[in-house]
Amino acid sequence: MDHEIIRPLTPAFLDAFIDLKRDFFAIDGYPFDEALTRSNARYISEHPELGAVFMICDETGTPIGFLVLAFLFSFEFGGRVAFLDELCLGDKARGKGYGKYAVNFVKAYAAGNNLKAVFLEVEQHNERARGLYTASGFKDHHRRLMIYRPE
Repeated sequence: MDHEIIRPLTPAFLDAFIDLKRDFFAIDGYPFDEALTRSNARYISEHPELGAVFMICDETGTPIGFLVLAFLFSFEFGGRVAFLDELCLGDKARGKGYGKYAVNFVKAYAAGNNLKAVFLEVEQHNERARGLYTASGFKDHHRRLMIYRPE
């Protein structure tokens, strides 16, 4: 696989990103809001200090997945860190090495951008993704991920 497999989200990829994200959310029955997704994609592209969206393309340049990194600052970890918010591959792209390529891209991106850590979450039932991340050097953290959503 060459260096053009991972490409920044551009307006030319936006519709493919939306379609892939819709399918990704459907896997676990999450509600999908297209207008919000478009707005968030525009927002993150205007504020690169907050994160980045990358498309995963096959050798022909066709989008087959995406990944989303969100950045924050952590005193505990000594500086800027990233949260791998989403990594999605379409059905036809799974099992062909694109996931491993994408995770290696994230690791290289982290090293090249002085990120101190990369966090991610995995659905409990997604053993395949968990295996990919574990094989790529990610480890279970001794803490539990919790959430609060203001009403």
